[in-house]
Amino acid sequence: MTSSGPMSVLGLIPARGGSKGFPGKNLAQLAGAPLIVHTVRAAQHSRRLSDIVLSTDSEAIAEVCRACGLAVPWLRQPEIAGDTTRMQEVALDAIARHPRGDCFDYLLLLQPTAPLRTAEDIDAAIQLAEKYDANTVASFTAEESRHPYYMYRYTPETVDRAARVTPFAEYEPGLPRQAFPCCVYRNGAIYLVRRTWFLKHRAFVSSDCVPYLMPPERTSNIDSPRDLAYAEVLLSRRSST
Repeated sequence: MTSSGPMSVLGLIPARGGSKGFPGKNLAQLAGAPLIVHTVRAAQHSRRLSDIVLSTDSEAIAEVCRACGLAVPWLRQPEIAGDTTRMQEVALDAIARHPRGDCFDYLLLLQPTAPLRTAEDIDAAIQLAEKYDANTVASFTAEESRHPYYMYRYTPETVDRAARVTPFAEYEPGLPRQAFPCCVYRNGAIYLVRRTWFLKHRAFVSSDCVPYLMPPERTSNIDSPRDLAYAEVLLSRRSST
């Protein structure tokens, strides 16, 4: 049940120590600080978060976050720190282990792989949830250059047939890009979910999800060293303006 006063929000930063695709990703250097520190700082500067908790199985990650002033009351158990662990399991664990886990109105998932979100983004998303009494709010970014109208399903070649492509969407040939319907994609920076709804549905995005739109310059998803280098460019542009 949502309280009559300002709603309470638990910020959850999940940071697993292992990463097969990009080893050491959460501690990789970005603009002079470990990747995870950018998310920690944004959360700490938010004016709407009631508490922040780190969920990690790595003592090295925990130590970096403690140095930033973030309390790390526990380490994640190995059973929920594997490659196939679902984020829902991590969130459920955090709610269960937090001493006031059943008192928060909302849970805000802040993945370290989206380091360009700001405290203002966090607060604006929470304000949307408050305004519309939303079950979920998630961050999105508009997409033009990779619009679904440009997308095709790919069928590999066989011994007796060449590879084929079929369009995902049908539209009038020659339609200018400016006439395409607006298309957005989830950028992974913010997942805000009502705690009671999450416990019932075990999901972060509802069918009535309220979108929070973020510009491309604050959108990134770090999965590789190349992504990290691009985020470095975006951060340098931000600091020079």
